[in-house]
Amino acid sequence: MPTREQVRSQIEAGVGYEEAGRRLGVPAGQAYLIATGVPADGSGSLTPEQLARPGFIRGGVQELLGVAHHNPSEHPLVEGFVRARVEADEPMRAAARARGVPDHAR
Repeated sequence: MPTREQVRSQIEAGVGYEEAGRRLGVPAGQAYLIATGVPADGSGSLTPEQLARPGFIRGGVQELLGVAHHNPSEHPLVEGFVRARVEADEPMRAAARARGVPDHAR
């Protein structure tokens, strides 16, 4: 397992996390975690101290995990789940009807 100093020295030398991880024998997301102490999946809230850590990258770093990013709200399975929840919630459907929300919008 590489040390924080080993990963940071690679990053400070201008090597990206993908290459640093390859050189040190760990996945890019793990190299990022070692260097920053922050998971590349973006989970959790970050403190100002975490945002100021050397090697921290603002914005999306999920690609370091080797997982394609997608918006799950656009997935048919999610849409079907939400539609079923809406159909099962008669009080909310009644409230929508009372406010004039068209059926196709629910």
